[in-house]
Parts: sequence; C-alpha cells; structure tokens
Amino acid sequence: MKMPMDNGKERPAPSLEPRVLVAAVGNMWMKDDGFATEVARRLDARELPKGVAVGDFGTGGLNLAYEVMRGYSALVLVDVSRQGGKPGTLYVMEPDEDSVEGGIEDGDMIDPHSMDPQTVLRFVKHVGGWPGKVVVIACEPAVVEEMGIGLSEEVEAAVDGAADLVLNTVKEILTSSHA
Repeated sequence: MKMPMDNGKERPAPSLEPRVLVAAVGNMWMKDDGFATEVARRLDARELPKGVAVGDFGTGGLNLAYEVMRGYSALVLVDVSRQGGKPGTLYVMEPDEDSVEGGIEDGDMIDPHSMDPQTVLRFVKHVGGWPGKVVVIACEPAVVEEMGIGLSEEVEAAVDGAADLVLNTVKEILTSSHA
C-alpha cells in the first residue's frame, strides 16, 4: 500500500506489522542472575519470526526503557525471580498496565544504573511508552547472592526450555496480533 505525499509522490505506508522485543535482564557476574543472558545466546542461534528482536540488556535498565519506547507491540522480559519453587522452575507472568504503578512524583528518584524490570515498566508507563502486551518469563534461581560466572546445574538445565518457551510465547503474541 502506498500513501500520497503532499508533493504528489507516493511513500510507503507505515508498517502495521507487530514488533516484539525479547529483553534479557540480569547480571551475569552474579551466578544464576546470568540466566537471561544464556537464554538470549540460545535465541540468537535460532531462527526468529519476522518482527522479533532479542537484546541482552544486562543491568542496563535505562537502555531497556528507551528501547521499549521505540514502539514495540509487545515486550517479553527474561529474568530470574524468586517465587518459592525449586531452582530451575520456569514461570510465565503477565503484568497488565493497571498493575504497575506509573506515577513518578516530584522528588522521586529513579537510579538509571539500577533499574530492575519493575522500575523499567514504571518509567515506561509514566512516559506513555507502554507496549501493548508484557510477558515475563522467569526462572527460579539457586544462587544469586554470590559473585561468579556460571549457572547452577538446575538453572543451566532450564535454559533450553526457557528459549523454547520464549519462542512459543512470541509466536502466540504474533498470532493473536494478526487475528
């Protein structure tokens, strides 16, 4: 489809294709907190559907917030989360926009160097950049309090399953966006 320009020439219509950002967050120097980095590496080795971008944002929450505001129709966050299960257990959580506090009052401070996923979502909501859908795919960690590179056996064993879960989630999002 072409749209007429003011000067009579045609320009391409803006893309209405859904765009999904898969964002790995965590600190690979803190043992199992590097889970998302490993999932992103595995996803990089796979064929991704059109319109899907994978990024390893590490602990760069402000960079993630700015990237989300580029206009994605969905965000899939990959992280670790203590939910009380056995290490290596995978979770799928879908925070809706109403469940995330969005206000940032005068005097509130947001440290751009320590923005966790909740703070990223709060910031994005406050500035009006909320993606259409947010899904968090998380893994129960065994060790995140110790410095060191490398995942525990339980978390390492969950990485391929998490990559599969991310791809299946992305495909569901893209399918529902075309419905």
